[in-house]
Amino acid sequence: MGVTLTEKAADEVKKIITDQNLPEGTVLRVGVQGGGCSGFSYSLNFDTDTSDRDRVAEFHGVKLAVEKKYDPYLDGTVLDFYDGLEKRGFVFNNPNVVKSCGCGSSFQV
Repeated sequence: MGVTLTEKAADEVKKIITDQNLPEGTVLRVGVQGGGCSGFSYSLNFDTDTSDRDRVAEFHGVKLAVEKKYDPYLDGTVLDFYDGLEKRGFVFNNPNVVKSCGCGSSFQV
């Protein structure tokens, strides 16, 4: 699996699934889309379907799905959750990034 989920991120995902009353079997889908000032941006969504195009793994009780076509962009990425005074949210720690924008929401590989 190219993407892993920290325990802190998994806890936050479980909280969101519960708070939004999402159905049993909901997976966190991580992807890449074109756009942003550096060329690509990350996508995070909830899904109930997976296919043979996906890599599916479970981390700390959360199922994570990533389409195999995103492997070159996301291999080795760790999805974490940051909860500090100045900001709060999911953080992608991607070793493949050679350039990212100032706001941190887009990247280049």
